[in-house]
Amino acid sequence: MKDLIRFAKADDACRILEIYAPYITDTVISFEYDVPTMEDFSARVEEIRSRYPYLVYERDGLVIGYAYASAYSSRAAYNYTVDLSVYVDAACCGQNIGECLYAAMFDILAKQGFYSAYACITATNQNSLKFHRRMGFTDAGTHPVAGFKHGKWLDVCWYVKHFKPHTGAPLPLKPISAFADKDLLQPPYKPNK
Repeated sequence: MKDLIRFAKADDACRILEIYAPYITDTVISFEYDVPTMEDFSARVEEIRSRYPYLVYERDGLVIGYAYASAYSSRAAYNYTVDLSVYVDAACCGQNIGECLYAAMFDILAKQGFYSAYACITATNQNSLKFHRRMGFTDAGTHPVAGFKHGKWLDVCWYVKHFKPHTGAPLPLKPISAFADKDLLQPPYKPNK
């Protein structure tokens, strides 16, 4: 098997949506109700990857997982903080793919100059809560009954990971265009916790 992590390309959007769609339709992991159209999802991927890392995990030429950073909020004071998401094909869960994606993600985000990453996790998703704790995230609080899906009200937990101390004024962020696949961690993976 040949595994690699690389930056997502425009033509990965279809496969990424195939991985993501069951999380929308079959779970409360995603709070979306409807699977986006391919056109809308492609535009979403393009918008995110123009500024933030959008990574895919590929095995023998097939994308089996992905992770991306996005804006934590649109206000300027939040520019040095990101929101993270990671999804793995259900057939490949439990193979440390999420850990590898996050290790590469943390490395790139730190090099870009980001200070912190948040993850919003449905409180019933114990696997994700444990995963984020293993990856060095800490509990930043719970928002009770924040969402309603599949006939029930759901709490969401916010977890945070800091990449460096928050001292002094931050330097300008390096654009994602300054990085290439060669800048990503490659096998063997050593997740930085």
